[in-house]
Amino acid sequence: MSAVPAPMRTIHGCRADALPLDELLAEGTPVLLKGVARDWGLVRAGLESSAEAMAHLRRFDADRPLQYSYGDPSIGGRPFYNDDFTALNFEVRRGGLDDVLRSIEDHLDDALPPTYYVASLALAAALPGFSDENDLDLAALGIGAPPSIWIGNRVVASCHFDAPENIAVCAVGQRRFTVFPPDQIDNLYPGPLDPTPGGQVVSLVDFAEPDFEQHPRFRDALAVAQTALLEPGDAIYIPGMWWHHVRSLAPFNVLVNYWWRRSPAYLASPLPALHHALWTLRDLPEREKRAWAGVFEYYVFGPGARAGEHLPVQARDILGPIDETLARRIRARLIGWLNR
Repeated sequence: MSAVPAPMRTIHGCRADALPLDELLAEGTPVLLKGVARDWGLVRAGLESSAEAMAHLRRFDADRPLQYSYGDPSIGGRPFYNDDFTALNFEVRRGGLDDVLRSIEDHLDDALPPTYYVASLALAAALPGFSDENDLDLAALGIGAPPSIWIGNRVVASCHFDAPENIAVCAVGQRRFTVFPPDQIDNLYPGPLDPTPGGQVVSLVDFAEPDFEQHPRFRDALAVAQTALLEPGDAIYIPGMWWHHVRSLAPFNVLVNYWWRRSPAYLASPLPALHHALWTLRDLPEREKRAWAGVFEYYVFGPGARAGEHLPVQARDILGPIDETLARRIRARLIGWLNR
């Protein structure tokens, strides 16, 4: 990258039992939390060696089949697309955790190893007991965020966003995060909505060798980017909807992350609404589309109570506050419309 992103704000000396979550959520910007997980058993094991870290993981292995990504050395550790974006450049395999660890171990000294990547594996089922020695205990802070684990070698996660709030802990190895505010979506050149390398749309920009002729607006994104290098025991808070590019730098890397939503569980994901809007709105005549933009501003993106405040409570239906019962009614109504 020709421009150097600004260093991320860092909080030093933060303890896992005293995370400043209220402050983080109120500010809504990424923060590096230095050393917050330094006492984890896996962190201590990884500082000794990759072999010790793998042994720590094997202690908790439930020996269940799992999915992992495999790519040959030619992809350079970057699960992405083929040249014409019609397929992905890696394959999804199934096997045991021990199989994946052995494969990574066999290539620890390779200059350009095959890619092995276990992504977003639910810890409770796959490694029962792991969290007894390795956990931020967000539940004590009122946060319901079941942890997931990410295991691999030198893997590059292309720049993407996630809707939930996220705290990610670098447990083994090193990871470099480069993050961008949500308003940079146009400057990051998003790829296809389907298929995607990891279930979420990714930027097409190769951060290792950006092509500024093909992606000139990426310079504008870099001007507002932030970066952080996570060492073992460090964590990063990434607000929902912020774009982030993640490069794993060591021959063996493990990350544990916690996703949670600040909205009630009965509110559905907005992603299907995006697909439906592409189908129903994007290709309308321009004047009609602009009119619908005003309708959506009135009903959806403006003040929540505005559209129904002049109506009697009993007449507001979905214009009133949505609760679990109303959410079920809306879902049933949508299913009925889509099935016509």
